[in-house]
Amino acid sequence: MSNPKIAVINGPNINLTGEREPGIYGADTLDSINREIAAHAEQLGLDCSFFQSNHEGAIIDYLHSLRHDYAGVIINAGAYTHYSYAIRDAISAIHLPCIEVHMSNVFSRDEFRHKSTISAVCVGTIAGFGKNSYILATDAIKKLI
Repeated sequence: MSNPKIAVINGPNINLTGEREPGIYGADTLDSINREIAAHAEQLGLDCSFFQSNHEGAIIDYLHSLRHDYAGVIINAGAYTHYSYAIRDAISAIHLPCIEVHMSNVFSRDEFRHKSTISAVCVGTIAGFGKNSYILATDAIKKLI
């Protein structure tokens, strides 16, 4: 029997993690963070895939592709968090537990970051723990599936 599969999705500009505003997002690259998530997921008995795109439609297409073979989703939608009703609808449509993740504490930043269009269709939100937000989300998704 194979391990349950989870997907970690990152939206726009997350590919520049480690270079972009390291005081907010840290110095680790997205690749190194993904390796840590994968190692942690493996310890939990989960298979983990990773996807990053700066394009809203690509994220939606990827979400749709998960609906039959995956057990859960962790998503950092980046700026799309605050205005993409299309990503919100895609999360709702796939009927998988989804956890919203942010490395920064969005509530201590610009006011526009305080509103999430995707929170209502996610089972929870983890924010403000840097790269560890993903590790906490991996622990949470394991308990949900």
